[in-house]
Amino acid sequence: MGGDGDGWVYCALGHRHWGRFGAAGLLINDGQRVVLQHRAPWTHEGDTWGLPGGARDSHEDVVTTALREAHEEAALERDAVTPVGWWRDDHGGWSYTTIVARPRHELTPHAANPESTEIRWWPVADVDELPLHRGFAGTWPTLRPPPSRLALIVDAANVVGSRPDGWWHDRLGAARRLRDELGPVARDGIAASLLPGDTAGLAGLFPEITLVVEGAARPLADERVADDHWWEAAVRVLAERRDGDTTVVDAAQEAAAAGRPTVVVSADRGLRARLGDAVHAVGPSWLLKRSTAAPTSAG
Repeated sequence: MGGDGDGWVYCALGHRHWGRFGAAGLLINDGQRVVLQHRAPWTHEGDTWGLPGGARDSHEDVVTTALREAHEEAALERDAVTPVGWWRDDHGGWSYTTIVARPRHELTPHAANPESTEIRWWPVADVDELPLHRGFAGTWPTLRPPPSRLALIVDAANVVGSRPDGWWHDRLGAARRLRDELGPVARDGIAASLLPGDTAGLAGLFPEITLVVEGAARPLADERVADDHWWEAAVRVLAERRDGDTTVVDAAQEAAAAGRPTVVVSADRGLRARLGDAVHAVGPSWLLKRSTAAPTSAG
């Protein structure tokens, strides 16, 4: 069933594109293989290989669009993959956003509607030999490297304490408000220009956020939250083990040791001195400014 995004539009370059509010597709990369769609002959640029994807509806962020299209075209469920980053091909007034994701478990995609003749895994080394959709061919060199998921470790007490909003009267409530603010950060991602270190050529990364709480805020780690949206699973609350600083340092060093880009949010100089060279540190203001950093606004 079509949504309100279905329809042809012209970009500033005078080219015709499908999707009144832009379009998005999903590139699943397990490090050695990617999932590609062989487009049916009757479709635009038929008989080429590209990504499951399509028009974005007005109420959707681009990740929701990409996941919906992957379900409609490749029979993949929303929770089958973890969005890691994005790349946007902007034509001026119209854009196509590629969502790069990693599988959470072994996947067996298949063509689920007439738009595809086949959907399958391809070894990364073989993709260049395929007849590729022109749009995908242009972005594939950038998208080829398998990205690592951004680990964002948040020192809750330090961030909460940076705002004179009466948090000292209700430390648990203040930590809960911070947790709720982190949902949009996970949803919108963080633009590459705002991140230290390597982002594998992507325009931005979607973080896995660990909020470390201590003291009166520790019960927050036991609270259940809704997971009705794809990004809500990206925020976890971790109660201090020995002390808050050590828990932050341990979580950051574990992520960095796994080869993941890792950022710690804290202004605590003592904590930051313990992180090591592989971990980047930023202050609370950096996090509190991150609300609409990227792909939701794609048009």
